[in-house]
Parts: sequence; structure tokens; C-alpha cells
Amino acid sequence: MYKQILVPVDGSQTALAALRHAVGLARAFQAELFVVHVIDIYPFLGVGTDTAVGQAEYLSAANANAEGALRAALAIVEAAGVPCESATVEGHAAEEGILQAAGTCDADLIVMGSHGRRGIEKLLLGSVTQRVLQNARVPVLVVRGSEA
Repeated sequence: MYKQILVPVDGSQTALAALRHAVGLARAFQAELFVVHVIDIYPFLGVGTDTAVGQAEYLSAANANAEGALRAALAIVEAAGVPCESATVEGHAAEEGILQAAGTCDADLIVMGSHGRRGIEKLLLGSVTQRVLQNARVPVLVVRGSEA
């Protein structure tokens, strides 16, 4: 049924829980995983944040975070013996990077975590998962995190 499963990871326990679900699905359907981490290249606007030094420091930290998130994810996948590719992509918003990666790897399922934020926290932080659900052209399986 599924041949290519995309799993976005951000280093959180919620994303790793979604990855574990995706590993089980990949085993059941003999599918491959594509694990992606999205770096927002323009994460904020404000005084001093758009300088070359500020942007370079941010990108350095973002790339280090991406490497750590992917390393943790790939350790889980490799231990399960599931075929997997991974990538770090850049996007102006996380959901844009996720949807772009889904198209690039020809995913037929996206498995992602949701932190389950509510109220003012959801209003202020938004929901990447919600925006992926609204715009994805393939099924999306949402795994609720325990951090809610």
C-alpha cells in the first residue's frame, strides 16, 4: 500500500515517537523511509537579526541541530533495519519544506508528530502539523506526542 514514507524530525520526543510508528509501517508494507529536517532560513525579523553575522550564526546553529536530529532518527531506523534516506532542506516555513520533500521523494504517506498545543500557545506558535494536513496531497498520519 505504501512504498515511500516521509517523516519530518525536529529532534523532539514527539517526532521520534512518530518515527517509531513510521518504522512499524515501513516494516509492515516493506516501504522505505525518507527522514527530513527542515531549516527555516528566515526564522525571524527584527533589528540586527538580518545581518550577515547574525544569519551566519543562526545557520550554523540550525545545521548543527539538523545533524543531531537526523543522527538520532537514523539510529532508530538503522536499528530496525528499515531502508532509509535522509535530508536537510531549507524552507521559509517548516510545512513548506515538508511538502517540498514529500514531492521530491515521491512520498505516498507523511507520518509526523503533533505536540498537541492548545489555546494561546497554539495561537502564538501555530501548528506545522495542521498546515501540512491542510495542504498535503498524500495521506498524513499524525502521532500525538506525550508532551501535550
